[in-house]
Amino acid sequence: MTTKVLSVGGSIIAPDKPDENFLFEFSSMICSWLSENKDARLILVAGGGGPARNYQNSYKAVSEKFDENQKKLSAFEDSEKLNYACDWIGIMATRLNAQLLKTVFGPLCSQDVVTDPTKVSDFTGRILIASGWKPGFSTDNDAVLLAERFEADTVVNLSNIEKVYTDDPRKNPDAKPIDNISWSDFRKMVGDEWVPGKNCPFDPIASKKAQELGLKVICAGGKNIGNIKAVLDGKNYIGTTIS
Repeated sequence: MTTKVLSVGGSIIAPDKPDENFLFEFSSMICSWLSENKDARLILVAGGGGPARNYQNSYKAVSEKFDENQKKLSAFEDSEKLNYACDWIGIMATRLNAQLLKTVFGPLCSQDVVTDPTKVSDFTGRILIASGWKPGFSTDNDAVLLAERFEADTVVNLSNIEKVYTDDPRKNPDAKPIDNISWSDFRKMVGDEWVPGKNCPFDPIASKKAQELGLKVICAGGKNIGNIKAVLDGKNYIGTTIS
């Protein structure tokens, strides 16, 4: 049985609220693809998206007011506390999105949502849904760990960008799209540090682990359903391959 892992960004599941059109089109394509590929199964790892950032930003605003009034914690302790709390808020948002995906796929997903990728021992259905695990990294890292556990050689990272760029194209008009990049060069771009809510093509912690495992990661736009199918079919696709 071939296992493919898709890290489904929260920005496409729920950019602000659940995107019903995306959920319908994505689930319809996945169900059709699985019916055509009887020897394949899919792991879908849900991100937090808009709800995660909205709740994180609200916590940050309240925390700043609280700390200004109380003056009890050092700046370092404030930062540590803030990141830890924001990570957990983001994790809870991923679990809500993951439960939504599980419900959408119904009987194809017979197991509970995976919240700890190191403790899942089997895969009984055609689809396994996972969410965030613990602070310190994003769901990209959970996707990498599940790829390792179930011997998948590729993680498809679906987000709101079609390709990785040399720089943020929203800020730098000279930024160029990248078709292929090595892990060493990619990691120079994203660094080694994880910050909750960090906006980067693939989590730095996950990138380090993926490089160690020799995994290939494909970054592609999550709204282009036909392109996602092309990736699953091993056909020409629009995206960036990191290997």
